[in-house]
Amino acid sequence: MKDHSFLQRKYLVNSYVNRGLTLVAGDGVHLYDAAGTPYLDLMSNYGVNIFGYGHPALTARLEKQLRTLVTLHGSFTNDLRSETAQELVSRCGGGLAQAFFSSSGSEANEAALKFAVLATGRKRFIACRNGYHGKTLGALSATDGSKFRSAFEPLLWDFVFIPFNDLESLEAALQAETAAFLVEPIQGEGGIILPDPGYLAEAAELCRSRGALLVLDEVQTGLGRTGRFLASQSEHIAFDIVTVGKGLGGGIPAAATLVTQAIGDKIPRSAHTSTFGGNPLAAAGIRATLDLIDDPLLGYVRDVGAYFLERLRSIRSDLIVQVRGVGLMLGLVVSAMRDDILKGLQREKVLAIPAADDVVRFLPPFIIEKPHLDEATEKIEKVVSSLSRN
Repeated sequence: MKDHSFLQRKYLVNSYVNRGLTLVAGDGVHLYDAAGTPYLDLMSNYGVNIFGYGHPALTARLEKQLRTLVTLHGSFTNDLRSETAQELVSRCGGGLAQAFFSSSGSEANEAALKFAVLATGRKRFIACRNGYHGKTLGALSATDGSKFRSAFEPLLWDFVFIPFNDLESLEAALQAETAAFLVEPIQGEGGIILPDPGYLAEAAELCRSRGALLVLDEVQTGLGRTGRFLASQSEHIAFDIVTVGKGLGGGIPAAATLVTQAIGDKIPRSAHTSTFGGNPLAAAGIRATLDLIDDPLLGYVRDVGAYFLERLRSIRSDLIVQVRGVGLMLGLVVSAMRDDILKGLQREKVLAIPAADDVVRFLPPFIIEKPHLDEATEKIEKVVSSLSRN
């Protein structure tokens, strides 16, 4: 039998942490190794597989499109692509009028930065400490943290970083040359950090008063993750630019940058394009995803997320400092041994992911059920109790 862990280390650039686990299949809320051992997926591939694995509606839509047309350059009209853009714009609302499709969240944020420059004629930006917006060079300019940035500095864009959830710092940082403030509605990679109610709406007003744009990075928080289609919709904002990705294509690489008509009118032809952006296969995944994210599902995410939050808060351990989050975007803040907890959960056949330096992050698929979460809670309690005794 081939050692696939060895082959991957030998033939792929080793830029990822090696979890020491080979997974070959998925079904529902479980991933499987070569021996057929199930692992409860509480990470959905960093928020991508929001409907788990093998969802019949997604599979049928993608199979049909595979037989019809997989790729088509954006210079040609495609019925599915145009209808998908119309539906996505409608679901986001907030005054958004047009979508630009790409293949990843980083690409969506790259487009957002360029569109902000084209719309304002300015080239200075504001982002938040502990914020994460991707690792391509433009998006990396907006991402905080020396572990991501130091090897590549100086970076391309002029960014100033301010504390998250701090309106006074935002007001002080906004200057005449500021193009936009780029911010996550909830900081994901930074540790599942929620702002105060009203923060985003007030930030939008501050930006508007200075002629700057507000760019909302909903790559992780959007598409129902928090129990709303977009997390920022709770504040009834008149949007400028919104980026979405991860779960957008139902597992197929897809992302989008959404803009108002006024901004769209400032983007000339050939200023920014993407060969694979909005390809018909991705559009099929997006349409299937949009069809599945209805009001009952969003209510379910809120309900089951609140249930999981309370179950996590019921665990008694000196290692657990706090449990925070909303919907199915939750974080277990620990005082120590975060990576040991992740490894212990993996041994117990539960998959979670890290955030910041001290958070165990949970991004379960939306089809997760309460018995799954009961099982997960028991295993989390078992792992942290074992580590507390050591």
